[in-house]
Amino acid sequence: MPRRLFTACLTLVFLQFLALPALAQDLRLPSIISDHMVLQRHQPVAVWGWAEPGSEVTVSFKGQTHTATAGDAGQWRVDLESMNADADPAQMTITSGDQTLTLDDILVGEVWLCSGQSNMEWSVQRSDNAEQEIAAANWPQIRHIKAPHRPSMTPMDDIDAQWQVCSPDTAAAFTAVGYYFGRMLHQELDVPVGLVNCSWGGTRIEPWIPLNGYASVPEINELYQTVAAKQPDSDMYQATANAYMDSLSTWLKESKEQLNNHRLITQPHPFPDQLVPYTDRQDPTTLFNGMMNPFIPFTLRGSIWYQGESNRAIGSLYTDLTRAQLIGWREAWEQPELPYYYVQIAPYQYGNDNPHELAEFWEAQGDIEKQIDHTGMVVVSDIGNLQDIHPTNKQDVGKRLANMALKRTYGREGIIDSGPRFQSMRIDGNRILLTFANAGEGLASRDGEALDGFELASKTKPWSNATAKIIAPDTLAVSAEGIDAPVAVRFAWHKLAEPNLVNSVGLPTAPFRAGDMTGLDPLSMNVPESQDYQLIYEKDLNQLGQSFTYDTNNAANFTGPFDRIAYYVEISDGDGTPQWVYVSMDAFTDDLSKIGIPTFGTGAVFQQKLSNLNVTSNVRGVPNVQGRAGNIEFWPNNYGQSNAANVPGATSNAYDTGDQISTNKPDGYGSMQVHLAEPAVTVFALNNWKAETPDLGIGNNTHGREPDWTFSKSAGQFPIKHLKILVRPTKP
Repeated sequence: MPRRLFTACLTLVFLQFLALPALAQDLRLPSIISDHMVLQRHQPVAVWGWAEPGSEVTVSFKGQTHTATAGDAGQWRVDLESMNADADPAQMTITSGDQTLTLDDILVGEVWLCSGQSNMEWSVQRSDNAEQEIAAANWPQIRHIKAPHRPSMTPMDDIDAQWQVCSPDTAAAFTAVGYYFGRMLHQELDVPVGLVNCSWGGTRIEPWIPLNGYASVPEINELYQTVAAKQPDSDMYQATANAYMDSLSTWLKESKEQLNNHRLITQPHPFPDQLVPYTDRQDPTTLFNGMMNPFIPFTLRGSIWYQGESNRAIGSLYTDLTRAQLIGWREAWEQPELPYYYVQIAPYQYGNDNPHELAEFWEAQGDIEKQIDHTGMVVVSDIGNLQDIHPTNKQDVGKRLANMALKRTYGREGIIDSGPRFQSMRIDGNRILLTFANAGEGLASRDGEALDGFELASKTKPWSNATAKIIAPDTLAVSAEGIDAPVAVRFAWHKLAEPNLVNSVGLPTAPFRAGDMTGLDPLSMNVPESQDYQLIYEKDLNQLGQSFTYDTNNAANFTGPFDRIAYYVEISDGDGTPQWVYVSMDAFTDDLSKIGIPTFGTGAVFQQKLSNLNVTSNVRGVPNVQGRAGNIEFWPNNYGQSNAANVPGATSNAYDTGDQISTNKPDGYGSMQVHLAEPAVTVFALNNWKAETPDLGIGNNTHGREPDWTFSKSAGQFPIKHLKILVRPTKP
């Protein structure tokens, strides 16, 4: 057939198709409104779906009949009146015109959202006593629905999911924490229980937060601006898109002129990152949009949450993100007091992470229940597994969450649903007296041994292990040898802490710290090893330049040999927790004048291996290690990218752990860098210290091409920046 004739025929067919009347929209329900569902008792219950725009939809259930009119896009919704619990299977019919949908085996009881990362998704079949638990899982009044993994940039209205009736054939794949939580509620309340499972292993909290949640918390406004800029209906998106299209129009016009004149054309401007949609499961809003939104507004009683392992490095920011999450959830479900009971993550090794990083995250998790209404935290430090990030005892986790719900949501009396919580402290001579809430009939030791996990500090002494004694049912006296005037206390402040302080029902105590910590030397507080070292140089790194003097210079007062050298770098923007690193090593020189910043006048030029590096830091990506090999790059010279020293792991096409000293300009750019070897990591770098804005960084520079911070001019980001240089005197 000739092309013109084919095109004419195709056009005719297309026009005939347009002339046909639009097909009627089928009556449709979201997957969560389906057979075997559990509806929430004692609350109005939303039922919704889609039908022909303008058509009437009638919902009938248990003697109720409600009618709604489908909107322009076909959406409709009715709200059933509050109902009592009912374990007798009932039928629901939804009718629109000549279409009728019939749903069977519907119960009325309690419905809970179960969400989080892998410890919530962790199944019954992978938990303790799996074979026996699955065989005994004959609970037909417990129902479970799980959202499949699906991130989405925009809110989705439905997802492929089905309610399952709990039985030995189905329970193996249920969320274990949710199942044991729901089973206990069912046994105690004697009503059906529905579990709505939205969980995905390894995910952060950010993708579970809706856009309106981000908009509601000023502390995360910068993150909100980033998220909002990707919304096509936002002013920021419109402005960025219009500017980009204008630039393309200009480019297109100029390129046509260049081409007509037989000249090279340039590449168009790259597509703006701000307009690239979110697609990854870790991107903000994506899992709320893709996995939760299809279940909204299904009426809930409350929510349980087990997540945090993937966010453990963000400290107090987690509290702000949780506030955003709850504001968003509560608005979306139209339940402003939706309960939120959550699990404080368990102690675990977490590789080479700083041992106090997890404690700071625990503190942020503890702040949630203090700052946000209708929330509660259960502690699981006694039932974790230091070698497994997924402790398999999910029965006790579910039980603790259920007890919290029974007491706080259902009003059950006589339940102690929480371990001891620090309440107040008082200094009493050489000891600190601590009082606790939720002690029950009295504080106790879980294993009958002396209470552990306590540390004290004074203005002159760093954190020291302390002895704690019970002096009243809710009070401890804490003291430490060598600390006569304690000012601060902390408890379970280590990622491997499994302390034994419990209340009368055996629930563990949450980590905490308290007291006056102002003026405490962060170096001695964070690095006990440093107590054996003497300070030689100290420098405010805001005061560098062509020539400088140290703020502290004890070189002339130090006598005798030394066997180790240490460097402590601290940087801060002033608004958050300072970033710091401490690194010590076997002495690479016996000349004190050459261990400081290697200015031209010192004659210090070192490019060599280092032995027995000990590294402690609170910066992500910097391993906290002992006895490792490394290398040093100290010189005042210019330098190049070539790996002239053949440092393992270094390259010759970037400034990193192995660079080539240039002899052409001995008083040049300047490098003061210490690196770990295999794998190669920049421990700290101070480069170009004579410039108005030097290079300064801890860990590898992940924001630029040069891992060792060369050319980064990064020091300007940190209004607060200090350097300390110490040595350890050789023991006689």
